[in-house]
Amino acid sequence: MGEVEAASKERFHALFSAEFAWIWTTLRRLGVKPADLEDVTHDVLLVVYRKLDTYDASRPLRPWLFAFAYRAASDYRRLARHREEPSEDVPDLEASVAASDEVLEKKQESALVHAALARIHLDRRAVLVAHEIDGTPMKDIAQSLGIPLNTAYSRLRIAREELTAAVLRIRARRPRTEQTRGES
Repeated sequence: MGEVEAASKERFHALFSAEFAWIWTTLRRLGVKPADLEDVTHDVLLVVYRKLDTYDASRPLRPWLFAFAYRAASDYRRLARHREEPSEDVPDLEASVAASDEVLEKKQESALVHAALARIHLDRRAVLVAHEIDGTPMKDIAQSLGIPLNTAYSRLRIAREELTAAVLRIRARRPRTEQTRGES
């Protein structure tokens, strides 16, 4: 193995160690089902490994990685078996008897966010996740997704509106006892 190849592998291993969890979480937020996260994350990392020599180190890494995650999530969602409409119900997480109220609340909140995000078209969800959750600057998002900056801002505005509406719809459909439990 040559020095260049060894350095490339070392760079990839460092990237893998630092960013694996972020890629996994990003894919989950972009709608990849938990059962498929391992495979889709693996697919993203394979592409990243092949394209690593094209990365411009003067640019932020995560927006570059986000572009690969977005494309993988988009491909994943295009498959017929992944196109089912999301359920309007937030999973009943109270079955976890051993969980404390605080852990249960966090799980319910996370399930609510994932259920609401699932109702937002992937193009808009990608901008929302990258900007609001990951804190990526809009110019970097626009560049990594290959869209005009104004389009990115428009997608963000619409996604925020859709997220708010989805959360309200989901909460309105929850059983009354579940809604009041969190308020006591």
